[in-house]
Amino acid sequence: MSSQPSNSESSSFERLHPDIQQWVWAQGWTALRDAQEWAISALVDADRDVIIAASTAAGKTEAAFLPILTNLMEHQDPAGAVLYISPLKALINDQWDRLSRLCEQLDLPVVAWHGDVSASKKHKFLRSPNGVLLITPESLEALFVNRGSSLMALFQNLRYIVVDELHAFIGSERGKQLQSLMQRVELVAGKTLPRVGLSATLGDMSLASEFLRPGHPERVQVIESKSSGQNLQVQVRGYMMPPMQKLRAVEVPNADPDQNREEEEEEDESGSRHAIAAHMYKVLRGSNNLVFPNSRQEVEWYADRLRRLCEISGMPNEFLPHHGSLSKDLREDTERALKAGTPPATAVCTTTLELGIDIGNIKTVVQIGSPPSVASLRQRLGRSGRRNDEPATLRAYCQERELTDQSLLSDLLRQNLVQSIAMIRLLIGNWFEPPRAEGLHASTLVQQILSVIAQQGGASAAQLWGGLVGSGTFKSISKTDFFSLLKGLGEKKLIVQDSSGLLLPGEVGERLINHYEFYSAFTSDEEFRLVREGKPLGSVPVSRPLMKGQRIIFGGRRWRVLDVDIEKKVIVVTAARGGQPPQFDGLGAMVHDHVREEMRAVLTETTPCPFIDSKAQELLSEARKSFFSLGLANKFTYGSDSKTHLVTWRGDQTNDALVLMFNHVGMACESSGLALSVGGSQKNVADALAKIAELDPDDIESLLEGVENLIKEKWDWALPRSLLMKSYASSQLNFKGAVEFATLFSTRWLHGGSTFESTTVH
Repeated sequence: MSSQPSNSESSSFERLHPDIQQWVWAQGWTALRDAQEWAISALVDADRDVIIAASTAAGKTEAAFLPILTNLMEHQDPAGAVLYISPLKALINDQWDRLSRLCEQLDLPVVAWHGDVSASKKHKFLRSPNGVLLITPESLEALFVNRGSSLMALFQNLRYIVVDELHAFIGSERGKQLQSLMQRVELVAGKTLPRVGLSATLGDMSLASEFLRPGHPERVQVIESKSSGQNLQVQVRGYMMPPMQKLRAVEVPNADPDQNREEEEEEDESGSRHAIAAHMYKVLRGSNNLVFPNSRQEVEWYADRLRRLCEISGMPNEFLPHHGSLSKDLREDTERALKAGTPPATAVCTTTLELGIDIGNIKTVVQIGSPPSVASLRQRLGRSGRRNDEPATLRAYCQERELTDQSLLSDLLRQNLVQSIAMIRLLIGNWFEPPRAEGLHASTLVQQILSVIAQQGGASAAQLWGGLVGSGTFKSISKTDFFSLLKGLGEKKLIVQDSSGLLLPGEVGERLINHYEFYSAFTSDEEFRLVREGKPLGSVPVSRPLMKGQRIIFGGRRWRVLDVDIEKKVIVVTAARGGQPPQFDGLGAMVHDHVREEMRAVLTETTPCPFIDSKAQELLSEARKSFFSLGLANKFTYGSDSKTHLVTWRGDQTNDALVLMFNHVGMACESSGLALSVGGSQKNVADALAKIAELDPDDIESLLEGVENLIKEKWDWALPRSLLMKSYASSQLNFKGAVEFATLFSTRWLHGGSTFESTTVH
């Protein structure tokens, strides 16, 4: 679809209800946007599933609801209803305000349903379930558990299910929960309902269609806007970090001596963070902006430093923090300041402002350090340049460390900078990561089993299999694993079976179902405390496979893991030998294969990058010089007789799988982002990769032996170990990709070396 936006006299516009046409004219619109035009004929008859993909602020909500509300207005006997599902309460509040202005003129109720909404407003919808119900997956889950007997009356007049920010669900535990809930809504309603997905970021439409209608993606009509392209302004600035500061002991008043820990010395005002803050203050003050550092700690540091710069200049503070640990009131104060626009405000934030809450017109989006993903960068950048006469503006700041004889590959190749450049190039080329849709998410299956049992007052194994697995939601779960899971849930007293074979909540299950935290399918990433000789060093989220004896980087130093206590979330470490650790510590999001391939392309080229400043160009030139001097333009390895560095140009899920496989065949290996460091000569590595090429990637139990942190998702503790391993590997690792790489390497080695030829493995 590539036609131009239509005017409001188009045939599609004429299909809208007269009252809705009048509302469109009242907004002063002179034309419908392309997605709005196409969505009318697709949705008005409520006879198909539809995905509407368009950039932020491209009118996706109106594209869906103008025809949907037309259907409700034209068929009022009986009165119809729409179920709108959103990932965020704040987005529900925002959409309630937006839709209420339209629906008020149509005499259609719009009801928001989440924990902050009063019971009286919810009961009003329960008494008369028509209009638009805005709800989160968690609140919808609570309806199933607590009002199972009355759901038929609640859902019998549903006409549509609308899922906002569809990309935020795909490939996650919450996404599996949502798929299950949509299927269960249809079972209660007794009919197939048209599902409508709205998203600004969808890398693979076939994956999105499969997610929206599992097993039948061909039924989904995709509407992809072509008229929402933005002019983009980009600048990447490079900064050299000062030499590493030594750690100092920090005394905690009135605390046990063992509670004292080590912290880095604060850099002085000549440091790179201060320079970045000073430049941001200069270019951002006086306008509305979003600044995305890569951690809450950095959010607080930059927000505080920018506030102090305002004080020093005698100016009112314009810079406000926004992250999940702040109180709701403080977050809403920042959102209101952005939305008001006057006086100007800049939010220094985490992903909390990445999704589609309306925060008004944003001039500039700032990224400090490499972004978590191309998809995330695109979502953030969609906040900027909403006015027709304004470009979307991205400013990126990258810090790199001075090179020494001890510098590792991540620093030699300027990984932060090169990854940022690669991601921006992919963004410009309209590529972004497809979600990892292969995950079993058996944890969420546990929750859905308990939820269905609670909803129905009991369920047979056959009912659970048919409704949850046979429906396509958990289609990757085998019957053997399913019945093993039911047996395990019985052993853990989560379920019991009565004499008729009916499954009921067990002693433990009943207690957990009745707890308010049950309705969420996920838990926030828990941080592990790092402890050395009884003294805490700090805490860090751990998402990568963790084994005793491996080395990790924390606080600018290397540590070797002595022990892992999963229950207490403690990692016992000791100082490890080694040179200066890389600036890139690999604690961020998992990097995709294609991003690493694009990084290699950036390093292979010799022409200057057009959107980076002179300092960043100098750093890029250093990286390219290192790349060619190490021979990485035509081989995968370099090193000595005792240690080999293997540069795969693959993503983290493949590299993490290779680390485990090297250890499995008896060679110590660790990952530092771009490179794997393997104990042994290049010939030893080649021999080990030949063995890896022969491994069975489906032999999960053998390959994951020794991994300590398999419990990643909320209900993983309830899984049989075999299913736990399969579930972990399906979402965290790419063993098949690792075997493919090992086979590729071994083939080339046999033909005269590890010569690199451009081969893409996705």
